[in-house]
Amino acid sequence: MLDGFFLIRYTYFMNSQTFQNIPASKISPKIIAIDLDDTLLKDDLSISEFTVETLQKAADKGIYIVLCSGRTENAILPYVRRLGLAGTEAGRYIISSNGSIIIDLHSRREIFNRIVEARILEKAYNIASKNNLFCEVYDSSTIYVPEDNEWTQLDVKLSGLKMEVVPDFKDFLNKGHPKMVIPGEPEQIQIIQKELTAAIGNECVIFTSKPYFLEILPLNCGKGEALEWLSDRLNISQKDTMAFGDSMNDESMIKYAFHSTAMKNGLNKIKQQSRYITEFTNQEDGLAHFIRKHIN
Repeated sequence: MLDGFFLIRYTYFMNSQTFQNIPASKISPKIIAIDLDDTLLKDDLSISEFTVETLQKAADKGIYIVLCSGRTENAILPYVRRLGLAGTEAGRYIISSNGSIIIDLHSRREIFNRIVEARILEKAYNIASKNNLFCEVYDSSTIYVPEDNEWTQLDVKLSGLKMEVVPDFKDFLNKGHPKMVIPGEPEQIQIIQKELTAAIGNECVIFTSKPYFLEILPLNCGKGEALEWLSDRLNISQKDTMAFGDSMNDESMIKYAFHSTAMKNGLNKIKQQSRYITEFTNQEDGLAHFIRKHIN
């Protein structure tokens, strides 16, 4: 496999007969990639004891449980601790920054890391500034912004990370970063997404993780590419992969995972590309109910 380039072995399930399907028989995945917000987490960002017990039982069977989020490492770790799997082989890996980084929790090091080039970040920053929008970049514990604003405060609240204002933000972009987020009103985000796609869409990945968060990732990078890379590292074939997601930042892993599963509360576009759909929402422990019912 060429370094920095991943040919996703996409598996599409687009016909109407698969919409809202459930498995015809029990399935036996070897790795399960799990999105956090609106998938594993309830709306108050909690994980129920029922879900914790379900994932621990799956891990006891030797299934890798990989939390896969747009959040940074430190923003994912509280949920890793809640599941109680970090010390096990099954809970060894997490995928952060929407697929730009994979972390081995046992060695506490990044085993996979991709960045958006500085020149691309600068172009995005200039376009965002022209539209009176702020940009954010991250490390494992901090959100860096050119100035304090309500959208970054929302991100701080959601992620649990701290915020740091960088006066010369444009120069700060020079080293490159795993991802950039441009937050704003959904209407603004739709407009700037079109402008960014026209300007740099062939040099990076652009999508909305939430209606008010526009994300820019390295080219050929996403949760699906990260899941493929990790599965290959663990000698797990595509037919033994599973993923749960709800939104557009989950699209590439929904396309890659053989047992792709959309949340009942997920976007229709994600449901239409998934082999299965949970029978319950994230508020109703939909992921855990699905695993208990359909996985060996």
